[in-house]
Amino acid sequence: MNRKKLNALCVLAFLLAGLSVTAQNEIAIKPLSGELNFDGQVSEPEWKLSQDFQMMMHYPVYNNTPTEKSEVYITFDDTYLWIGAVLHYNDINNVVSTSKKRDEVSENSDAFGIVLDSYNDNENGLAFFTMPSGLKIDYAISNDGQGGGPGPGGSKNYTWNSYWDVKTVTTENAWHVEMRIPFSSLRFQSVNDITKMGLIINRNISHRNEIATYPAIDTKYGRDANLRPSLSQTIVFEGIKSRNPVYISPYVLGGTSKNYELNENGTEYVSNNDPEFTGGLDVKYNLNNNLTLDFTVNTDFAQVEADDEMVNLTRYSLFFPEKRLFFQERSGVFSFDLGGPQDLFYSRNIGISPQGDVVDILGGARLVGRAGKWDIGFLNMNTQKYNGSPAENFGVARLRKQVINENSYVGGIVTSRIDFDGNYNVAYGLDGIFKLTDVDYLDVKIAQTQDKNTDAETMSLDPTYMAIGIERRSEKGIIYQGKYAYWGKSFDPKAGFMFLNNIHETRGQLGYGWFPAEKSPVFNGYLGVDFEMTSRIEDGEIENMEISPEFKMDFKNGYGFFTSLGFKKESLLWDFHLGEEAFVPAGDYTYWNFRGMLFSPRTKKLVTSMGLGLGEFYDGNKFSLELEPELNVSASLQLSATYQLDKIEFSTRNQKFTNNIARVKATYMLNTKVSVSSFVQYNELDNIILTNLRLRYNPRDGNDFYFVFNDLRNADKSGANPKLPKYLSRTVMLKYTHTFRL
Repeated sequence: MNRKKLNALCVLAFLLAGLSVTAQNEIAIKPLSGELNFDGQVSEPEWKLSQDFQMMMHYPVYNNTPTEKSEVYITFDDTYLWIGAVLHYNDINNVVSTSKKRDEVSENSDAFGIVLDSYNDNENGLAFFTMPSGLKIDYAISNDGQGGGPGPGGSKNYTWNSYWDVKTVTTENAWHVEMRIPFSSLRFQSVNDITKMGLIINRNISHRNEIATYPAIDTKYGRDANLRPSLSQTIVFEGIKSRNPVYISPYVLGGTSKNYELNENGTEYVSNNDPEFTGGLDVKYNLNNNLTLDFTVNTDFAQVEADDEMVNLTRYSLFFPEKRLFFQERSGVFSFDLGGPQDLFYSRNIGISPQGDVVDILGGARLVGRAGKWDIGFLNMNTQKYNGSPAENFGVARLRKQVINENSYVGGIVTSRIDFDGNYNVAYGLDGIFKLTDVDYLDVKIAQTQDKNTDAETMSLDPTYMAIGIERRSEKGIIYQGKYAYWGKSFDPKAGFMFLNNIHETRGQLGYGWFPAEKSPVFNGYLGVDFEMTSRIEDGEIENMEISPEFKMDFKNGYGFFTSLGFKKESLLWDFHLGEEAFVPAGDYTYWNFRGMLFSPRTKKLVTSMGLGLGEFYDGNKFSLELEPELNVSASLQLSATYQLDKIEFSTRNQKFTNNIARVKATYMLNTKVSVSSFVQYNELDNIILTNLRLRYNPRDGNDFYFVFNDLRNADKSGANPKLPKYLSRTVMLKYTHTFRL
């Protein structure tokens, strides 16, 4: 064999090795032998006969022996998956329990839980966690945990809720956990009566700032690596069945709203009372082990928490995350990522106007699940006509298939937005993500849109989006990312969310990450440079460009910081207005600015993050400050605040822009079933104060009583003509939902 053929075979072998399925040992879960008393204490001998799991340290030193001993057992019967844990302490006084609230997102308490990749697809997971107080935390994980979360582009969805139970007991040397998760709450698929799932077990030891996991998970895979489905251990069940129940959840809602609006002459504010008494229905039917069908009629979201106030210092639209429960289950299936929060499908277009007003949803249906290696998603919703706009229908259909290896997919999507005046917008696309090596991924996408009011040929690039990207999902050694995207001038998915079209987009990252020795106080560090540029297709000019050298470091005690120095170039075709008294004239600009972030340990009672930005801003100067303190007073009381200051000055034009946003939030938890949360937000730019109060009583999963109070008022009434009312709008609502299981 000549050298050329030998080299070719070596290259081929390398590629096939990268694309092959990585074999791993599978653990068979033993069925329950006998009965368990569900009282929170892992004391029955039946636990000792089930499968036990040896946990190892994940953070701060990978693969070390944890400082505290853990006993974890998993078994199952005909109805439930059972998880038991005895979490020992050398000194029980070190147990930290800081909350009783459902779906707590803070990290400063001891915690225990599992992540189940119930379809064993190495990308999606369901998390079930608790704390010593016995609260319930459940959330859905998508996109293999990439993007962190919650928040824009995040992969952890805390709005997702399921039906399961947990009890805890604290003894003289440990706290005990018993979880039982009905198989009817898990979507899974069986082949020849064999079911495979991915499993990750997590324990947080707060006083040690420590995380232990099973299996052992290397921290090189980045933040939240301990929650990534692709790094889970495969476990095997034999003979499990889902009962496929039907959940029927009717609700009743009553309340009143009072709004003040200017009369036709603009001489005074007049009140408009809007009493409301209504009801609706949600139905969830598990068609089989792996497909769930949901129906909704007269959908209501009165209990959803208000969005955080934000100030927009960019030329592009702000993104607000989805918080409504109906759109949460396996929502990652519907994602067709266009970069950052941009997506071909954005569920907040359904039932919320661009101004943030509620639009009545008449009803709809959703089907999600998995069949073989196919992810399936279908959704169709109808909204009522609103403020002169016609009623609309929204649709999305999504298919993705696992190919080549456990982390590679190809798929397609179709979205539609059709109003009852005959206008339509349709988007469709194909995508693929391919795992090349343990940490290297290739991402390819192509999509088009068709709109009744846009004249664009299907075979042209005008209505087309194309992208190709490659990235290394690791925080150790050489780190890189590269992406090119093309946005045609007619590409406009109206059922989705995006910033801009008619552009070329290029992004890149190159850096180096390291993990010092075990005895070093430093956990990890990173030094690199980010590059991003968008250029207009129409004239070839740069729309915006930024080159940012970056440096960050995290310490094992929980402190961390991030700094970057950015060089920016921007081209404005039109004036860019900041409020009423300041603007940036059209033209070309180059400028520098500095950004920095400082984080305190998340495991302390008082947690703080601080952000600082300073430097140039177009032809002016900018100073930004952001503070986010959180105080966990006790397991019953939490206080938090956010303060953001943006101060911009254009000295050559004698213009100034200043905005303050302040937010104060308090949460009181009587127990794990009753909580009251309240927050007040102030936005100087809009000159408003928004108050929200929400009481929730949740006696069991599926049954909820809410009392909601919202108040919106102008912050400055002095000198206003006509005279402003005491408040602009006020809403009081009561809502009760009761779920029947058939």
